[in-house]
Amino acid sequence: MRDPTLTSPEALESVGWGVSRDDRARIARIDAELERGFATLRDVEPAVSIFGSARAASEEPVYHAARGVARALASAGFDVLTGGGPGVMEAASRGCADGGGLSVGLTIELPDEQATNAFVERECRFHYFFARKLMFVRYSCAFLIFPGGFGTLDEAFEALTLVQTHKIPHFPILLFRDPFWSGLFQQLDEMVQRGAISAADHRQVREFSSAEEAVEIVRNCHQNLCAAQHKPPLHARPRTSGNGAR
Repeated sequence: MRDPTLTSPEALESVGWGVSRDDRARIARIDAELERGFATLRDVEPAVSIFGSARAASEEPVYHAARGVARALASAGFDVLTGGGPGVMEAASRGCADGGGLSVGLTIELPDEQATNAFVERECRFHYFFARKLMFVRYSCAFLIFPGGFGTLDEAFEALTLVQTHKIPHFPILLFRDPFWSGLFQQLDEMVQRGAISAADHRQVREFSSAEEAVEIVRNCHQNLCAAQHKPPLHARPRTSGNGAR
């Protein structure tokens, strides 16, 4: 059995229970990535994260909706965080530029690289998904979720799990109202019926239909919950011409 008195890294390593050289190097890379993320995002608050499909084309209604919501949020004084890629992420970055906000792209290294969209004003690149998700959660007053794939759902359910387990405050997690989510709500109903989640957990998944509705929800949260968390105040901005690009 492991000797409970051997608690120091040096003692553990001396008997073969220490961290390997490869893992020490990995820890150093993780530490550097987190520090870079914190440094890059230190002045972006208050901010809102917007997620959605990288495959949404610019002529699709969801692209226009994401751009309009981001523009309204930026005009209200929020900065916007996205994954920095194409599709809904581009729409949100573009809308943020329209509204005079700071558009931040938290991009990720992938085997099939996605180009950073032209409307990202500040970029922070990540190797580790968990480090990237930490930055979204750490610096956001709300998550706005548009139809998307695995990555979009991963980010949505990460936030829902953290709220459910009281790891983070109950900030808004809002789905853009769309038939896309009908199956998800059926699944949530089934989870409540089976006792897998509570009715209160289900109510954390909220919908919004317009930019005005989203801004009202997020602004109310900022005036109450975010104020209690000592988030910076909002300052409304004049809109730009809508042609911003880096």
